[in-house]
Amino acid sequence: MNYIWEVVGRQPTGQQQPSGADTIQKLCDRVASSTLLEDRRDVVRALKSLSKKYRMEVGTMAMDHLVRILQSDRTDTEILGYALDTLYNIVCSDEEEEPEEREQKQEDDLGAQFTEKFIGDPDNITLLLTLLEEFDFHVRWPGVKLLTALLKSQCAPVQSIVLVSPMGVSRLMDLLADSREVIRNDGLLLLQQLTKGNTAIQKIVAFENAFERLLEIITEEGSSDGGIVVEDCLLLLLNLLKNNSSNQNFFKEGSYIQKMKPWFEVGDDNSGWSAQKVTNLHLMLQLVRVMVSPVNAPGATASCQKAMFQCGLLQQLCTILMATGVPADILTETINTVSEVIRGSEVNQDYFASVNAPSNPPRPAIVVLLMSMVNERQPFVLRCAVLYCFQCFLYKNQKGQGEIVATLLPSTIDASSVSAGQLLCGGLFSADSLSNWCAAVALAHALQDNLTQKEQLLRVQLATSLGKPPVSLLQQCTNILSQGDKLERRGSRVQTKVGLLMLLCTWISNCPIAVMHFLHNQDNVPFLTGQISENLGEDERLVQGLCALLLGICIYYNDNSLENYTKEKLKQLIEKRIGKENFVEKLGFITKHELYSRAAQKPQPAFSAPEHMLFDHEFTKLIKELEGMITKAVLKSSEDEKKEEEVKKTLEQHDSIITQYKELIREQDCQITELKEQVASLSSQSETLQNTVTQQFSQIQQHRDQYNILKLKLGKDSHVNGLQPEERSQLREQLEELQRQNQLLQTQLTDRDSLITSLKAEATPSTEDSTSDVTELQREVELLRAQLQSQSAEITELQREKQELLRAPDATGPGEDRVCVELESRLSAQTAEAQKLKEEVQALLERKEVMEKELASASSTAAVMQTEKSQLQQELQESKKEQDDLLMLLADQDQKILSLKHRLKGLGETIEDEDDLDVRDQSDDDDDDDDEEECDE
Repeated sequence: MNYIWEVVGRQPTGQQQPSGADTIQKLCDRVASSTLLEDRRDVVRALKSLSKKYRMEVGTMAMDHLVRILQSDRTDTEILGYALDTLYNIVCSDEEEEPEEREQKQEDDLGAQFTEKFIGDPDNITLLLTLLEEFDFHVRWPGVKLLTALLKSQCAPVQSIVLVSPMGVSRLMDLLADSREVIRNDGLLLLQQLTKGNTAIQKIVAFENAFERLLEIITEEGSSDGGIVVEDCLLLLLNLLKNNSSNQNFFKEGSYIQKMKPWFEVGDDNSGWSAQKVTNLHLMLQLVRVMVSPVNAPGATASCQKAMFQCGLLQQLCTILMATGVPADILTETINTVSEVIRGSEVNQDYFASVNAPSNPPRPAIVVLLMSMVNERQPFVLRCAVLYCFQCFLYKNQKGQGEIVATLLPSTIDASSVSAGQLLCGGLFSADSLSNWCAAVALAHALQDNLTQKEQLLRVQLATSLGKPPVSLLQQCTNILSQGDKLERRGSRVQTKVGLLMLLCTWISNCPIAVMHFLHNQDNVPFLTGQISENLGEDERLVQGLCALLLGICIYYNDNSLENYTKEKLKQLIEKRIGKENFVEKLGFITKHELYSRAAQKPQPAFSAPEHMLFDHEFTKLIKELEGMITKAVLKSSEDEKKEEEVKKTLEQHDSIITQYKELIREQDCQITELKEQVASLSSQSETLQNTVTQQFSQIQQHRDQYNILKLKLGKDSHVNGLQPEERSQLREQLEELQRQNQLLQTQLTDRDSLITSLKAEATPSTEDSTSDVTELQREVELLRAQLQSQSAEITELQREKQELLRAPDATGPGEDRVCVELESRLSAQTAEAQKLKEEVQALLERKEVMEKELASASSTAAVMQTEKSQLQQELQESKKEQDDLLMLLADQDQKILSLKHRLKGLGETIEDEDDLDVRDQSDDDDDDDDEEECDE
């Protein structure tokens, strides 16, 4: 076949060599018309071999045929692998091409064109994702490379197709679980391209357990000591977490921050770090910074900072920070990482303040870092990192600000050791302009939003030279500004002036006392006005703008305590020497500077060169806050200001009146509340007293009723005297009746007890007899059963002997017949005896059942008698209780009668004693008995 010869380059002799386009066209025709799988496989193999040299021709003519091969021949993995390799060669530019060839192809990027053509049909990407499920190495690996190349060429369109494809991202995540490292590693590269800039795909990948798998791979590969695979995993993690708050929260909630701590375990010997280890550790530090970046939500950053401190990650970073032999770029990145881990976190800032360097004697880590910042021999990026660390340490940390300012105060200066304040002052007044700027900005951060420290810093005094009095720090800063012509280089002069002006603006803003101290120096205002009014070059315009800002702060925060420099006089001075419009224009130079917008973007000072270090991020916030207010304050006329002052006074008066009314209303509310509480208390007391009065009234009424009853009884003496014996006789009759009932009940109870005893006596022997009879019957039944079993055994033995004799072949004589007859007779006798024993056993069992029934009836009778006895005893107890109650009533009645007798005696009535009454009653009874006897006679 000629196309084979064309592919391999061995054309038969005498035939003209065809062009590459012709050969590829023939191959395409062949693959379209061939019906045999082997022919198509050979054609696709030939196209693969030509795809690198004739990339444009193969891509233009064969792409559609290759796609159809992927669709129709999915059962043959070999042809699928050839087709995918061919498409990869078409889409991906050859990195080994010569530079001249690359320059020729830059105008027409074939890879982008063929990628656009391939993804023009979204089903092609879906087909490719389906082929990735094939486990065969020759299919999966080319598929991964092809999809990676497509993403590199046309990232966003391919991402959108993968996103809407069913289970598209999940299929790609399965690549990380492939046991073949080549496919797994290329899968990492594929996921890197897939997750770039697409938040939705990043979330899906994260929730497909990507964090867990990536951390496992990093650990398996040796963490920071691992190879390029660790780097790929870290790059993928950065893609998933950067600017993605959802994934960051998922990473934190999954406790993956704690798993990062072992990455930063550095030994004592840090010499000889490989380039790959430096790269890996650098990416690991960036990963930590992504979690605590200042651009994240404050709540999310704070929770990550807390987790890093609790798991010991911050402590591990501080160990690297103070270790020796760490490469400079790793040390710089570690300082930046520690800075953002402690920024705005009080706990982390306190811990960082307690860290000491391993020196002799030990020094605080802050002091060691500041020594590097003010040392001009240190690398520029390292000095910027230290400044950022110091700024983050003081961010929203008034305690730390106070500690830094305290090291400058006369009462706390320790001459034996170097303090942070001494280093800052040394850097502020050194010959190095970069040290001047860094020290000024660092000191400004110690005063940021802290009025107390601004006032405390006014106490700082500096010794300039021997024989001269000390100068305040504020005055020394203005002296350096006014002596700017003595500085050596023009660029350095501008950088130093900008740093000092930023320090002064931060210092006196929102601090009238500091403004007064600044204006008290007679040279400061003329210097500022002179700087603003001059026509200087481009480099000095920023200085003019900052001088205008400083003078504007002196106007806005002026409390008019100095007569020569009140607000009005300063505004008049500006109008005469500078002009209000010119002043506002110079003030606008600050925000128009090209470096201002860069510094305003993020807190970290990132400068490409030392001369670009002019603005601080926090200072840009201050400018935004003050620029408009200063402009309004300067442009206002005296009349407008007076009107505004009057309006302010009126508003203040209204506010004071409103405040007074509010206080009055608040006091009245308190009084009303107290009165309500008193009313409620008095109401409860009134209800209690009313209840008490009601109870006492009812008691009084009861006493009155009792008194009236007694009074009526005492008013009827004769009735009382006749009534007492009748009541006593009635009570005696009742008592006698009760006694008779009691005796009758006692008699009945005794009779029943005797009956129960007799019944028990009768029932117990019968029960015992029945029990013994039953036991005896059971014993007899057992004996009969034993006899029956023995006889049954004998019968069985006789039957067996009979059967043996009958089976014997020579048992035909007269002796044998006689033996058989004897055995049959014995067997009949034993059977009759066994039948008799069975009848006896049956009779005994029937007798046993009868006796068990009798025993059960006797037991039930005894239980009924016992119940009746319990009832009689209960009735007896009730009768005794009633008798006791009657006796008590009789005793009470006797007591009442006795008390009434005493009262009658007290009233002078004659009362007969009970004994006389008893004798009289007895005689009356005797007379009645005699009469009855006479009548009987």
